Amino acid sequence: MDKILRNKKISAISLGCDKNRVDLEKMLFRLQNYGFEIVASIDDADIAIVNTCAFIEPSRKESLDNIFDVCLHKSAGKLEKVIVSGCLSQRYAKELQKQLPEVDAFLSAEDNENVCEIIEDLYNVKHLKKKKELGRVFTNRGSYAYLKIAEGCNNVCSYCTIPRIKGRYVSYDMDDLVAEAKYLAKNGIKELVLVAQDVTRYGEDLYGENSLIKLCKKLAKIEGIEWIRLHYAYPEKTTEELLKYIEKEPKMCKYLDIPLQHISKHILSSMRRRLNEVQTRQLVADLQEKHPQIALRTTFIVGYPGETKADFKNLCEFLQEARFDYAGFFPYYREENTPSYYMKKQHCKLVKNLRLKKVESLQHKIATQKAREKIGQVFKVLVDYFDEQTGLYFGHTEFLSPSVDFGVKIEDNNNVTIGRFVNVKFTDFDGENFKGEYYEFTK
Repeated sequence: MDKILRNKKISAISLGCDKNRVDLEKMLFRLQNYGFEIVASIDDADIAIVNTCAFIEPSRKESLDNIFDVCLHKSAGKLEKVIVSGCLSQRYAKELQKQLPEVDAFLSAEDNENVCEIIEDLYNVKHLKKKKELGRVFTNRGSYAYLKIAEGCNNVCSYCTIPRIKGRYVSYDMDDLVAEAKYLAKNGIKELVLVAQDVTRYGEDLYGENSLIKLCKKLAKIEGIEWIRLHYAYPEKTTEELLKYIEKEPKMCKYLDIPLQHISKHILSSMRRRLNEVQTRQLVADLQEKHPQIALRTTFIVGYPGETKADFKNLCEFLQEARFDYAGFFPYYREENTPSYYMKKQHCKLVKNLRLKKVESLQHKIATQKAREKIGQVFKVLVDYFDEQTGLYFGHTEFLSPSVDFGVKIEDNNNVTIGRFVNVKFTDFDGENFKGEYYEFTK
């Protein structure tokens, strides 16, 4: 390392999805491997990286707010360089370069691998030879890690900007993914959360056939990996073969995140979703009847252009009928250069927010009822972290995705260790987290 760069400290702000987080963790490893010190706070750093999201308008606002804040640190002489990466940089680099001259570099996805060389150029020092070592700097708490298995998306949903930002679906090499998973296991990771815009399409572009189950079988053989979770399964690709595999393989979390987005026939058609209302209802019914042990999370959009009162009522009734374990909701955001942007019958913000509050309240009651049904039962919990404020350990079960669903507060610190599995008897539910106590089975 050149003497100019020696002792330089780098801090990063991670925004957006889990796929974005994986990109940042790999970037931070390259920087650490080069010789930079990675620090938690930008107040202690010489170089700051803002890893951004551009999926919807609130994400862009959050990204810009963080960039402005970091630039203020630079203007005050507290930082030497500011780097912006992620989807906002990928999508709006030219516009941002004009508006934010304080930023020293805007990285595209392809630039991530060259971040060390880019910093060398910023300081006008000679390039060192690249080190091609596999690694991650973990940015989340707990013994789980995200394994990104593909980039981009081939779906053409009318409201989504991802294909324009990330391009077409590209599966990652299976041997490379297995090698990465082995590295994660050696570094204490117990749970792999497989992520992609559509994990259920894995391998079709690379191997000429769907290879998700084949990949999972290889990952399940890795010593140290105890749980494998899937985010996100598309409805039309959630096959009976996949469901049976999840059910039978002990290491597969009995959990699926399947974004449905709506239920009304003409809304699904307008959204360019591949399953219609009848098929969507049948998928949910089959999953719940044939595979009741698999917890189901989904997402919906409310206030989509042309969504009538009858459509919204249909959605509410569907929620009450299906009783999903977990569901997330988004108001429709009008994104430029998407088909839905040009549609008529756009709803005002008030209508979207009112509908959002109603479905969130409805689903919260359903989820709370289902959660309370688990009180008194004993579950295997992976301990994620210790919270100093409450004096309790927090963890999650295989039917609770970390940082997404409810958590588990664990009493009895003497038998609980971060990164280990413990049996916990659920004693209460407070609306956000389960409360439980360490439970030891007697012979």
